[in-house]
Amino acid sequence: MGKQMTEMLKGTLEGIVLALLAEQPAYGYEITARLRDHGFTDIAEGTIYALLVRIEQKKLVDVEKVPSEKGPPRKVYSLNPAGTQELEEFWTTWNFLAQRIDQLNSTTANSTATNTTNKEN
Repeated sequence: MGKQMTEMLKGTLEGIVLALLAEQPAYGYEITARLRDHGFTDIAEGTIYALLVRIEQKKLVDVEKVPSEKGPPRKVYSLNPAGTQELEEFWTTWNFLAQRIDQLNSTTANSTATNTTNKEN
């Protein structure tokens, strides 16, 4: 993953994980696997576990310890009302930014195409 992608993910990964938890509760490794299923293949497990600690401290999730067949109980994270509200705010912000970036991209693409055509003439 390129540096630019890594930097962009830093600001959005919390919202992405909240969105996954809105679909269904999960434990840490399961969240990492689901991220990979969605194409986020280069995210380290340690990054996810650190993020889970942060969202637990921010009280955006409820945590239930569930017995594991192997080893200690697993912490299963589920979105609570505060997390749902945070996720709604994330999507509102994301949509606002995505629209502005798409507009800028369209303007830039049109400007670049115009400049290229003018240079050819």
